[in-house]
Amino acid sequence: MRITASPHFYCAALTMQKTTPLNLIHRAAGARMVDFGGWDMPVHYGSQLDEHHAVRRDAGMFDVSHMRVVDVTAPPGAPRDFLRYALANNVDKLKVPGKALYSCMLEQHGFVVDDLIVYFLREDLFRLVVNATTADKDLAWLAKLGETHASGITLKPRTDLAIIAVQGPHAREKVWRALPKSEASTRELKPFSGIEIANDDGELFVARTGYTGEDGFELIVPEHAVAALWKTLQAHGVKPCGLGARDTLRLEAGMNLYGQDMDETVTPLESGLTWTVDLASERDFVGKPALATSQPHRQLVGLVAVDGGGVLRAHQKVLTSAGDGETTSGTYSPTLARSREESTCPTITSRQSSTRTRQRVCARRLRTAVRMQSSAVGSPRDTASRPNLPGMRRNGSGDWQRKRGRFATSIVKRSR
Repeated sequence: MRITASPHFYCAALTMQKTTPLNLIHRAAGARMVDFGGWDMPVHYGSQLDEHHAVRRDAGMFDVSHMRVVDVTAPPGAPRDFLRYALANNVDKLKVPGKALYSCMLEQHGFVVDDLIVYFLREDLFRLVVNATTADKDLAWLAKLGETHASGITLKPRTDLAIIAVQGPHAREKVWRALPKSEASTRELKPFSGIEIANDDGELFVARTGYTGEDGFELIVPEHAVAALWKTLQAHGVKPCGLGARDTLRLEAGMNLYGQDMDETVTPLESGLTWTVDLASERDFVGKPALATSQPHRQLVGLVAVDGGGVLRAHQKVLTSAGDGETTSGTYSPTLARSREESTCPTITSRQSSTRTRQRVCARRLRTAVRMQSSAVGSPRDTASRPNLPGMRRNGSGDWQRKRGRFATSIVKRSR
């Protein structure tokens, strides 16, 4: 097992904040910068609310260059064999080049080391995109697994690359205007797929993925070309957005955040991620024996405010008929105009709960979550039957929709 690094590899021992290649552009635009896991990142450019609505209504872009691209290379067949063991989801599902898969990476007791996306590019090349705050830990874990379960595998952190996520109902059209040569290759690109495109500035990888519930592209480009791409996208009407809007968007979409909704103290079966674990196949993977014999006594559920009561944050108590739980993520949902949370709770059957604050106990609707997701990126699983919600109606597919606007909001069981 070898780990190779580009000349721009960041040393974890450095105490100064890391920066993306777009840092000076963010600062010149007046962005409010924050420390995000050791990275100097923009939280907003003036109005987090405007940025959120830009993504839901038009197109916004996020600098996600802090996330780590890792290429897994070896003789044909070896990368697949290695990832078949290293990941909880089954990479044998990836049969078409460019196809992507969301998966957790587990330690031996079934607890979550990280969640990631893996792309099948060739039989001798798979690409991982891992979280920024766990990147060094992930590389060390994969290298450890490689020493005992793979030979000839090379892990290459692609710190020479940068990533821009362009999201929203008009995101793809605006990317095509900014990169006209990309349209022919990506117009028929299916969700959760990517493609390498020849580009004058070097390597260009376009993936139809994201973290907002909206359609769009994630663009992986050489770091020397990312500033020009950012400015070109902005010139074509794509609004710069910070991490604040990214958090409210992903929570509306019911997407987990590592370090809050799951970590190395919980399993995917307790984190609303059972659907990402392949226990049915005969293959072995790290953590499988532990998961196969586990009996989860808690689950991640979505909470939606039904009586106001302010905005709930992480680590507040959730009162249920089966015992107390705790919020893992919480924020104000700009689209729903109410509080929206994720919470870990005992396995229960009641649809109602309450959350306790220092001021009052607030009613919450439990086990079901309003999940914002564009129809282009697929319907959420396990749509449940619910009575009418204010300002909403069912569409022809049975999903909830706002009576005005384009947002598809589905009521889904978060316990999967």
